[in-house]
Amino acid sequence: MNKKLQLIPVMLCFFAMGFVDLVGIASNYVKADLALSDAKANILPSLVFFWFLIFSLPSSMLMNRIGRKNTVLLSLVITVLSLILPFFGSSYGIMLAAFSLLGIGNAIMQTSLNPLISNLVQGEKLASTMTFGQFVKAIASFMAPLIAAWGFSAAIPSFGLGWRILFPIYGIIGILATVLLAGTPIEREQVADKASGFVACFKLLGVPFVLLSFLGIICHVGIDVGTNATAPKLLMERAGMSLDKASFATSLYFIFRTVGCLSGSFILSRFSNRKFFFISALLLLVAMIGMFFGQSKEVLYAAIALAGLGNSNVFPIIFSQALLSVPEKQNEVSGLMIMGLFGGTIFPMLMGFASDAVGQAGAIAVMTVGVLYLLFYVTKIRK
Repeated sequence: MNKKLQLIPVMLCFFAMGFVDLVGIASNYVKADLALSDAKANILPSLVFFWFLIFSLPSSMLMNRIGRKNTVLLSLVITVLSLILPFFGSSYGIMLAAFSLLGIGNAIMQTSLNPLISNLVQGEKLASTMTFGQFVKAIASFMAPLIAAWGFSAAIPSFGLGWRILFPIYGIIGILATVLLAGTPIEREQVADKASGFVACFKLLGVPFVLLSFLGIICHVGIDVGTNATAPKLLMERAGMSLDKASFATSLYFIFRTVGCLSGSFILSRFSNRKFFFISALLLLVAMIGMFFGQSKEVLYAAIALAGLGNSNVFPIIFSQALLSVPEKQNEVSGLMIMGLFGGTIFPMLMGFASDAVGQAGAIAVMTVGVLYLLFYVTKIRK
């Protein structure tokens, strides 16, 4: 089969990878449906990213046993199950279970899907193909709140599901991705002699720059998930908007993050990693200031857009810097960086407690701590 045709189902899998970002807007609707506190509602996105801590390393070991394609297929099956589960009820317990499965499936997918591309594309085209995959993922991310708001407003027949129409739509796409990938012949990679293990990875935290990078990943994901979940609440609190209208803020964040992903590789070819990272962190700081003090929807929209733009290339720069710092242990470093995605668990929980205490300004203050850390990390990046 032609390599380009083989990439079609793989790119559809990247779209399915973006399903995880529905947790931000979905947690807002669940909060409204069940009258939850911010702290309790924020457990939902926190729970999704908790599973990255548990499943990233086992997933890398699983790839060595069953291959990358089969590992991605397993992740898709788990993801589809997570989208089916809400049909069995709308209780808090069911939503916790559904979001847990979504997190587990995405943790396995994040670990295995990028390596699968290297089975089809090598050399200089590998990085650009992965970048395009992130662009496809971002499309699913910013579509989620639009679909939810569309269903909520009854602009389309939602079969009584309202905003939950999001689940069957993404579920059908997930099933399609599973069927297409299963039917696509992809040559299996050579099995590594020794898989990365827990001990080998955790020992690398003793390398100062690896530890700093690990904390940087935690902050990046915390800011990403935190903005995703908090942006609509800010507009409701400050501008008096309804949830279905305020949900556009999440799409706006991902639209500008998508723009940043597409432009990042071009800009990085002309700027050093250190300079570009500093500009990105500075944009995030301006965004936090805007969200903290802004009262009008125009100012808040501008701040949210800046946050998306600033946070779009933080992960690849930190990831690549970490790999270059210990070139002989790249597998272990890679697994450790993926584990850092559990920052999406820590930040929303802290933000929920802070916002319950002092309003959404408290949540922004928590994210600002992460931004300040990224500004500190700039000083450690090689020139």
